[in-house]
Amino acid sequence: MKKFAIFGNPVEHSKSPQMHNGTFKALGYDAIYYKIHLEDGSKLKETFLSEGLSGANITVPHKEIAFAICDELDEFAKSVKSVNTIVYKKDKLYGYNTDAPGFLKSIEKFDNIDTILILGAGGTTKSTAYILKDAGYKVSILNRSQNRLDNFIKDGFECFTYNSFKEQKFDLIVNMTSAGLSDQNYPAPKDLLDKIVPNAKAIVDIIYGKDTPFLKLAKEYNLPTQDGSEMLLQQGVLAFDYFTEHQFNLEDIEKAMREALFTVA
Repeated sequence: MKKFAIFGNPVEHSKSPQMHNGTFKALGYDAIYYKIHLEDGSKLKETFLSEGLSGANITVPHKEIAFAICDELDEFAKSVKSVNTIVYKKDKLYGYNTDAPGFLKSIEKFDNIDTILILGAGGTTKSTAYILKDAGYKVSILNRSQNRLDNFIKDGFECFTYNSFKEQKFDLIVNMTSAGLSDQNYPAPKDLLDKIVPNAKAIVDIIYGKDTPFLKLAKEYNLPTQDGSEMLLQQGVLAFDYFTEHQFNLEDIEKAMREALFTVA
C-alpha cells in the first residue's frame, strides 16, 4: 500500500484526506492519505522520507520550502518557485504546482471578469498571479508590507501596500492570505475592504469549509461568493494524477473526488 500525506501548519481543517482516500477507494487504487502537522518547515524532507511516503501535498506555510527541497521541478513550479505537490520516484523528489491551474479552473463560473485584486503575497499568490496574467486577466496585488511585493513589481504587476493603495474597481477580489482560517481577522483593513468590496462582481476566499469574515462581508453586500472548495477539488484532481502516475482519466478522477468531497456520509 502506498502512503501519501498533507503537510501544513495548521492542517487539522484539511479535507484532502477525505478527498484522496475516497478517490483511491472509488478507483481501486491501493493507497492511504493522512495529515501531518508540521511546525518546523526545515524538517519537511526528513519527515517525508522517514514516513516512507510516495507523495505529498504541501499547504501553508511550507510551499516555498517544498520548492527548495525538490530534486526535480516541472517548468511551472520552477518559474513560480512554489510547490504544493511532491512525488517520490527513482530516489528523487519531484515538485509540481497544481494550485494555480486549480484556481484558474475554479473561477471559470464567473462571467465578465477582467480585473482581479489578490489580497496577500505569499506562496499561493506567487503561483496564481502568473497563471491568471497569462490567461489574460489584469492582476493587482495588495499586501501589508512592501518587501514581498518587489518581485511582483519587477514582473509588471500593479502592487499596493495598505498605505499606498489607490481606490479603484476590481471585478473579482480574492483572499489568498490565511486570515480567517483560525481567527476572525479580515485579509486587509476593514475600512479599505468597505470601499472596494461593494464595487466587485464577485468575491473568492481560498479558505474552505468556513464562512470567513471576508465572505460574510461580501454577503452583506449581496455579492456572489465562493470559498476554496472548488480550488481544492481542482488542484486535488491534478495532484492525484501525479500521485498515480497518469493511470486514470482526469474526468473519472474529478467525478470520484467531487463525490468524496461534497457528499456527506
